[in-house]
Amino acid sequence: MKNNYLDELFLRYRQKGILIDTNLLLLYCVGLHDKALIKQFKRTIKYEVEDFEILLRVIKFFAKVVTTPNILTEVSNLASQLPESVKKSFAPTVVKMIHVLEEFYLPSKTIAGTKHFAPFGLTDSGIIELVKNQFLVLTDDLRLADYMQRLKTDVINFTNLRFMQI
Repeated sequence: MKNNYLDELFLRYRQKGILIDTNLLLLYCVGLHDKALIKQFKRTIKYEVEDFEILLRVIKFFAKVVTTPNILTEVSNLASQLPESVKKSFAPTVVKMIHVLEEFYLPSKTIAGTKHFAPFGLTDSGIIELVKNQFLVLTDDLRLADYMQRLKTDVINFTNLRFMQI
């Protein structure tokens, strides 16, 4: 990489881990299954195969990739919109991905009691609460990234990685 700030973030969290937000985790899963599907599936059509390649390199850089049950539920729900002809062969890819992720659980009643819940909902509020200096967050959600930056939480907007050599 050629950005001192991002280099420092990556190195600081290399052993701690990175949390990949829902849309990017879905992109990862779809790309692992079939790169050609990225431009065919309505939920990943906004991405390029090169985005998957960037994401793959990022994931390989970190000692662990963390997630939450809420993120996995959203990925599963979005993946259920795949064509019927793909769903059966796609399921093992999701299972394989789940087995390599470290899953962290926060009770919904705890998340719902945060100031983030009303504007961001369960999944994003859970991310905000979970990561607090524990994990780096990678998201393509500009609103979430901006909010987390205001909270002084380490987050990277995926768009920033598209223009760098990773």
